[in-house]
This record gives sequence, structure tokens and C-alpha cells, in this order.
Amino acid sequence: MSWHATALTLFPDMFPGTLGHSLAGRALREETWRLDTLQIRDFAADKHRTVDDTPCGGGAGMVLRPDVVDAACDAALADNVARPLLYLTPRGRLMDQALVRELAAGPGVVLVCGRYEGLDQRVIEARGMREVSAGDFVLSGGEPAALLLLDACVRLLPGVMGGAESAAEESFAEADAPLLEYPHYTRPAEWRGRAVPEVLLSGHHAAVARWRREQAEAATRERRPDLWARHMSRRAS
Repeated sequence: MSWHATALTLFPDMFPGTLGHSLAGRALREETWRLDTLQIRDFAADKHRTVDDTPCGGGAGMVLRPDVVDAACDAALADNVARPLLYLTPRGRLMDQALVRELAAGPGVVLVCGRYEGLDQRVIEARGMREVSAGDFVLSGGEPAALLLLDACVRLLPGVMGGAESAAEESFAEADAPLLEYPHYTRPAEWRGRAVPEVLLSGHHAAVARWRREQAEAATRERRPDLWARHMSRRAS
């Protein structure tokens, strides 16, 4: 059975988007994974297909109704209740490679793409949704974050990427103490007065590995002190 993703959204035409191209698109066409969408508005009960209402207690914006979203969740999970329900929201757990690996190893995901001010809290709690954030910023809706998460998951599915070794050396590949990736170079050996580091042309594999590790550590220490602190803590333990 292929890895199965379903997006609950008010804008189904946003999918597959970029996922219809390159490695993810080829894997989608080869049915290595499946993607379908459910229009949340189809589960509204009134003739106007109303999906939202004003927030209790007042305030700006609108809130997606729990009954409508709950009905959409029922439909999404009808064929596989084992898939986790993820709600894309700035208040969620920050998306990281550990989460991506966990989700890619499972049967798939159901992604709830919020709009307006978000979802009624009651359906989040009743459904046990896992709240996930793409980062410390606000998007117009959950769809771009859903595409981001799916791209990260799909590339880890068996047969999608050609080189397992390449994946193993990428940023965040080390589960316990992740580092950023080292810099890359290719031909020509000199470009605009800038030369490829000599060690990379030496053919000395141990020296190359050592240089790459040093570069990864330096980049992480400078750019992501939070990751560097985790890395040093794990090394000390």
C-alpha cells in the first residue's frame, strides 16, 4: 500500500502544486504515494455551504466551525483510521526532521489546512489533532505549510530519492544531534578568482570527511546556536 496523504482545504486547486514536479511528482505518477484533497465546504449542512462563524467572545476574523471540519475528518479517515490528523498552525510544534522521519515511516497523513482565524478548539481536542507549525511566522492559510511538510516526507519514502548516502549527509540528518550541511563545490576548479578548497581535490577521503565535518560544525555554531547547543549536549552525555 502506498503512503497516502489527504489535505482538508478550502482551496483544493493548490494541490499538488510543486509536488507534481521533480522527484515527488514522478513518485506520485508511479503511485509510490497518493495525494487527494477534500473540499471542507462540501461538508457544510446549510444551503450557503457555510464553513465559518464569528469568534465567541468577540474579535476580528472568523473561525472554522467544528461540526463542518469534524465531518470532513470522518470522510478523510473512512478508509484508514490509522493516519494521524495534523493541523497546520503557527501555534503548533515546530516542524523538524525528526517529525518528518516519523510521519514518512507511517501509513500517511491527513492534513487540516486552516484559514481565517483557525479552527474551533473543540474539534482539535476531540479529534486529537497534532498541531504543527512550519516556523515562527504567519501564513494566509495552512496549504503552503502542508505542501512543505509533504515534500519533506515524500523524499524519504523508499525509492523516491536515488542516493541514500546523499540523504544521510544532509542538514538535520543526524537524529540525536543534528548539524547543518557542509558547503558544496563543483567544476570549474576556479571561478571568478575563487578556488575550490584544495582538500576536496586531493582524493584523500578521510581528509575530505574531516573537512566536511568541521565545516558543518562551524556553520551550525555560527548560524544555529540552538542546534549547536543540542549537539554539544549530546556529545557530552
